[in-house]
Amino acid sequence: MENIALIESFSEFKDDKLIDRVTLMAILEDVFRNALKKKFGSDDNFDIIINPDKGDLEIWRNRIVVGDGEVEDDNQEISLTAAQRIEPDFEVGEDVSEEVKLIDLGRRSILALRQNLISKIHEHDNTNIYKQFKELEGEIYTAEVHHIRHRAIIMLDDEGNEIILPKDRQIPSDFFRKGENVRGVIESVELKGNKPAIVMSRTSPLFLEKLFESEIPEVFDGLISVKKVVRIPGEKAKVAVDSYDDRIDPVGACVGMKGSRIHGIVRELGNENIDVINYTNNVQLYITRALSPAKVTSIKLNEEGSRAEVMLRPEEVSKAIGRGGHNIRLAGQLTGFEIDVFREGVEEDVELTEFSDEIDSWIIEEFSKIGLDTAKSILEQDMADLVKRTDLEEETVSEVIKILKSEFED
Repeated sequence: MENIALIESFSEFKDDKLIDRVTLMAILEDVFRNALKKKFGSDDNFDIIINPDKGDLEIWRNRIVVGDGEVEDDNQEISLTAAQRIEPDFEVGEDVSEEVKLIDLGRRSILALRQNLISKIHEHDNTNIYKQFKELEGEIYTAEVHHIRHRAIIMLDDEGNEIILPKDRQIPSDFFRKGENVRGVIESVELKGNKPAIVMSRTSPLFLEKLFESEIPEVFDGLISVKKVVRIPGEKAKVAVDSYDDRIDPVGACVGMKGSRIHGIVRELGNENIDVINYTNNVQLYITRALSPAKVTSIKLNEEGSRAEVMLRPEEVSKAIGRGGHNIRLAGQLTGFEIDVFREGVEEDVELTEFSDEIDSWIIEEFSKIGLDTAKSILEQDMADLVKRTDLEEETVSEVIKILKSEFED
């Protein structure tokens, strides 16, 4: 019964899918050698024979026979008398191999050895899991909701691996129930202590890019390339696509007949509004397409190539800016330009900052957030819409409009 603890350990771990036979034997030998070092001071003269399939274990200690009374190191040497008790014809100078029973290590050592074995196995498993998921960074993955917390959702995959979906990596409209399958992109994998921390994201632009790859065959096959993706998660996204084959319309292929192809992606992202545009090296044309659905009259680029002045008819301005300023913000991110909008035919206008004596700066900032930074840009809007798009009271908006109107009446 002396090796029952080790036999139980073998039976627990020998069929572990993450550990091959050679690796398991290496781990076992390492654990036993550590135990021998603690017991005898050195393991250099020990042979360990392991059969993990059966739970068999043999430990042999090799010592040199010396004359009686000449033993200086009990671990390396054995007296002639002691050697002849093992085999009567041993002589001085010969090597003696003697089997060490596990019980000789002591009960405490056996229990410690078993615990060390479990620890080493878990460490090996965690390293394998880390390597496995590190290779999956940036790829779409599916896991099941296991536990819902305030700041994160804890999920488990089919292998029982824990995956974290933090609150700030969830689309605002996301709502999950326990047992529900969730798709996202593996954003990061880190080893915290000996345990891998696997973080999933549904807000990353890469998630949308990978959804295009998985849902649209031409993207998957490389016939269409996704050049850039920008998102305001759950609200709006812009995707620039290109094709090296003139016979393929990249936008049409991605959207599909009546939006059939992109519908599943939109639904996955909580009805996020996705604009798909043709990529081009023609910067002015690219900016024009990025500002869709607004129709641009003309574009002027500054010499540094970082700012674009866009001229539009007054009725197109609100389309270019978009709800909450989303459209113009994403167009800027997609093209890499700071975009300034100007109204065609409007010669006299006044910057909103010119009214800082009469209008508080924080109110001016609220209008600026939605792309309204001149007097006429505000006066062209419906008051109810202004209240809805800003974080301002109706009375405040009304007072601002009154101040701005008086400027032009004068």
